[in-house]
Amino acid sequence: MNDKLKVLVRLDLECGEAQVAAQGNVTARSIQALYVVMKRANHLREGLQLVVDVSHAHVEPSALEQLRKCSESHHLPLSIDPQQSECNVRVLAPADAGLLETSARRAPLAIAA
Repeated sequence: MNDKLKVLVRLDLECGEAQVAAQGNVTARSIQALYVVMKRANHLREGLQLVVDVSHAHVEPSALEQLRKCSESHHLPLSIDPQQSECNVRVLAPADAGLLETSARRAPLAIAA
């Protein structure tokens, strides 16, 4: 697996969806770069569904937890988006993410096949 983080954004304005697909390593450190791309994609159009696809990446558990929190709160971290714009995030996690412990209070993640 490549250590670098590669990100591709696909935009479908008719469906109101932007897909941010990441490959490589998503770490607690590299997720900051992913957040910046997510913020830019989210600001392309109001009410956009933002699908963050990390199903083909190696995602550290702490980074996956951060993405979960964004999905639950509908906001990016304050340090990335000080205005706290609404961000409708859906996360496509790696298949092995289902093996991670989840508590009942967390919203389920979509698991990519």
